[in-house]
Amino acid sequence: MTAPRRVGLYFFLRCGLTAVLLLILLGMSFPTTFAREPAQTAQAKPFILPFAAPPGPDTWLLGQMYGNTTGAYSNRRNFYAAGQGLHFGLDLSAPCGTEIVALGDGVVVGADGPWGSAPHNLLINHENGWMSMYGHLLETPKLKAGDRVRQGQVVALSGDPDSTCHSRPHLHLEIRDAKNTKFVNPINLIDADWDTLALVGQFGRGFERDLAAPRQWQTLYDQPDGLRGGPFLNEYPEPWPPAFPFR
Repeated sequence: MTAPRRVGLYFFLRCGLTAVLLLILLGMSFPTTFAREPAQTAQAKPFILPFAAPPGPDTWLLGQMYGNTTGAYSNRRNFYAAGQGLHFGLDLSAPCGTEIVALGDGVVVGADGPWGSAPHNLLINHENGWMSMYGHLLETPKLKAGDRVRQGQVVALSGDPDSTCHSRPHLHLEIRDAKNTKFVNPINLIDADWDTLALVGQFGRGFERDLAAPRQWQTLYDQPDGLRGGPFLNEYPEPWPPAFPFR
């Protein structure tokens, strides 16, 4: 074989080998570029926040989360016995008289009914399998059973469970099933930036730990459903932190 032909063959083999190596490296770097299935779109949350105003020190802040909070654990035998020892709603701190809006379209079940959260409350059936209950209201809402409301409509004014407007004014918000027997975590149904909201203003901060299962129910999102009148879910022989009343 002549020298020029040997040089050409060598150049051809070298280029071919380089191309093969390049394809292999590309395949290793992007193994699923073409095989990856389209990402599934997360199901939209059906509800909005109960206040039209944005959060802030002069409007409202997240007070206590739903679920196995340290405050609920410490008071599970008095305030939260009806909800299996859980804080079975969200507490949103707000000055008395702050306008509360409906989480979604629905029909009023009633005002000042036997649903707790004195001195005044409101229950709305959203006809999508959920009810919302607004508690510790300033006054009896100007709505009656059978009234239809729209998402974002002002339905009540926030108050104070002690009727003082200076001790602990806040809205207690619950989402229940259509049978009015089960409580669920509102943040999994309300469209909001909960991670940011939880950074400021939380009362009874954090969740109670069972040292036998210390990772159970420790995030905003994995809190258990509560069954009205069911047995306690958090009777821990080794709780952390130790129980102490927050008031």
